[in-house]
Amino acid sequence: MNEATPLCSDDGPWAHRAALVHIRQELQAPISAIIGYTEMLLDEASVCDCGDQALPDLERIRRAAHELLELSEQLLDPDRLEALEPGHDMAAVESRIRHDLRNPLNAILGYAEMLLEEAEDGELPVIGPDLKQLLAEAGRLQESLESVVKLTHGDERIPTGGDTHAMAAMAAHLARSIQPTTTTREHEPGRILVADDNDSNRELLVRWIGRLGHHVMAAKDGHEALALLQEQDFDVVLLDLIMPGLNGIETLGIIKQDPRLSGIPVIMISGLREMDGIVHCIEAGAEDYLPKPINMTLLRARLGSSLQRKQLRDRERLHLRELEREKRRSEDLLLNILPTAIVPRVHANEELIADYYDAVTVLFTDLVRFTDLAAKTEVNELVERLNRLYSDFDALAQRYGVEKIKTNGDSYMAAAGLPEPRPDHAEAAAALALEMLRSVERINEGMKHPFRVRIGLHSGPVMAGVIGSHKFAYDIWGDTVNTASRMESYSEPGRIHVSPTTARLLPSRFHCVSRGVRQIRGKGEMETYYLASPAISRIAAH
Repeated sequence: MNEATPLCSDDGPWAHRAALVHIRQELQAPISAIIGYTEMLLDEASVCDCGDQALPDLERIRRAAHELLELSEQLLDPDRLEALEPGHDMAAVESRIRHDLRNPLNAILGYAEMLLEEAEDGELPVIGPDLKQLLAEAGRLQESLESVVKLTHGDERIPTGGDTHAMAAMAAHLARSIQPTTTTREHEPGRILVADDNDSNRELLVRWIGRLGHHVMAAKDGHEALALLQEQDFDVVLLDLIMPGLNGIETLGIIKQDPRLSGIPVIMISGLREMDGIVHCIEAGAEDYLPKPINMTLLRARLGSSLQRKQLRDRERLHLRELEREKRRSEDLLLNILPTAIVPRVHANEELIADYYDAVTVLFTDLVRFTDLAAKTEVNELVERLNRLYSDFDALAQRYGVEKIKTNGDSYMAAAGLPEPRPDHAEAAAALALEMLRSVERINEGMKHPFRVRIGLHSGPVMAGVIGSHKFAYDIWGDTVNTASRMESYSEPGRIHVSPTTARLLPSRFHCVSRGVRQIRGKGEMETYYLASPAISRIAAH
């Protein structure tokens, strides 16, 4: 046994109390281990053929282990030991520790050794390994009892089974770390609901919590508590376990099943101290459990922690909602810039978005002599008219399932048949072009300086993709695009100029009138057509 050393007398009562707690902790650690191994052995024995033989002795070991735990709580209670004077009272306590703890420990050793002999003889092989662990813990407890033979008060010395200098250093460190709390941690004031059927308890809790700066409301039973929770917002609920009608467990279950209420921390309060009841409350979703009579200092700490967690969760939810709003804004912005079918590929971080389409009809429009028109029109009026025109074009493109590609000042570009291919791409683009002319006529009504629009169409293969890493743009390339642009530039105001390829693709209800053979720059001679049908084909958007 190590020589006894003074117990940190310079570090005050905290160090002394810490040493007493440390001694109890050192004794209770092997006791808890014995209980744990016994529970595992009972489970093992209950499912094997040796159950009838081993279960009675294992039950005796479990009872003895719990008796040990209760005795250690009573005999090594720091509050009780600190109140004793050195001398006869302390000697009696030391004697009782030796005697009272040894009796159940000897019972554990006896039954465990007997069972281990049977296991080694082959009668109980399944439980042998855990029995050895249990006996090892019982041996450690026996050694601890041999070493803890003196308890201290005042100038007495405390020997322990380990390094006394290390234990003294731990106690001193704890004394410096733990200071009596005279002020509460700063928390935002909360809305607290107290549910308790006892008038005195309820009134005391309401007044005491109110003094902490919180807004408190009270309910006399579970039904009233649930009604208040539906009507108002609360940050924490203090819920009595035993109440008439709807008890605390039932009320807790309803709270946790309601998506709107489930995030509210619930602290259960009750005079019941049975572990099963506490465990059930925690499993049912309670944040914490406080026994009655309630220690107000402990309640203040638990209430503060629950409020802090609730307020952090609330801020997190607000942050997540804001992120979701930003995500929706970003999604809407991308949908305004990119085709709907392309957006998921951008979100998936596809490095290169490039596709080939072999059957597309490209549409170009251009405002004729726009520079002259701009010089004659006020800026605000011009921008407002352009906005009306292009917004109308956008709505028409969406109606006919044609993808707007871009606007560039006084020109508008769209394509039918991408990013989702469709066999009637020429028909869709032609119907859109006819509606665009009618839209221009409507917008020009009453205008002193009307818009005049040329439109060109051509069909064929194109390449399409997304360009840019910060400012995305969906664009198309290829000879088909160039030819469609030539059709527009060689058109006339108020007319839809169609290439021979597109004219061949259009059904008979679209009347294409030949312009004859014309020399098209970069294309040579080409017989082109004007789309003359007044009828608008109702093409379904794809």
